[in-house]
Amino acid sequence: MEGTKITSEMEALKNRLSDTWTSGDFGRIATSYQAGAVEFVERLRLNPGARVLDVACGTGNLSIPAAAAGADVTGLDIVSGLIDQARATARARGINARFDVGDAEAMPYEDESFDVVMSMFGAMFTPRPDVAASELVRVCKPSGTIAMANWTPSGFIGQMFRLTAKHVRPPAEMPSPLLWGDQDTVRARLNEAVAELSLTPRTINFVFPFGPAEVVEHFRQFYGPTLKAFEALGDGGDALRRDLVGLWAENNQAADGTTFVSSEYLEVKATRSGNAD
Repeated sequence: MEGTKITSEMEALKNRLSDTWTSGDFGRIATSYQAGAVEFVERLRLNPGARVLDVACGTGNLSIPAAAAGADVTGLDIVSGLIDQARATARARGINARFDVGDAEAMPYEDESFDVVMSMFGAMFTPRPDVAASELVRVCKPSGTIAMANWTPSGFIGQMFRLTAKHVRPPAEMPSPLLWGDQDTVRARLNEAVAELSLTPRTINFVFPFGPAEVVEHFRQFYGPTLKAFEALGDGGDALRRDLVGLWAENNQAADGTTFVSSEYLEVKATRSGNAD
């Protein structure tokens, strides 16, 4: 696939990113916004038997409800441990879906293979967004749908990323993932390859049965980017912890000792043009 060859520096970065998402247990984070993932799938109105690809699928937050709705679903993720979790969850629920280990920037599928190509908070974290965008288009059938959920720069998770970056500098070689939540950037990345493009700001809710301080500890243990940030700071992580607890507390809508925080994301829906390369 043209454009997918990588330098040794980029390969090292991709290995670091894979290590980040392997750290902790992302499934423990993904369950906190499962309801919003189901709503995202419902809005796609998938036809029974539609061939659907979930890119950077994680533990199957989109794949499993899409398969339950009757779609022929394949999930792809670069982290084998997340794929193992997705397979186990699908088996436990009696859901028939296929899950593959693979790179969103070099997907192991033929051109024009899927009716719907979707990604929730996944493909946005690839280090080469131009390559990822090209791959999303390549594997989608002409007149098929490309759907993404991407954190916005101004939303809660965007704020959390920026706050963390004040303490631990992100990789200089990689554009900010939050650019996938910027409407002008998404138009620039997809417009030439799609016939229609709709961009809708939406919110998704994080729900935890404990307070903001415990939520930060939960993320420190289980969310790879937060875990790695604290590891990098070592004994100096107290300031980051205070800042994160303050952010969660400030945005917490619950008053009963639990946590309910809404975060904005950009819902991207594109129709692939019939003459896309």
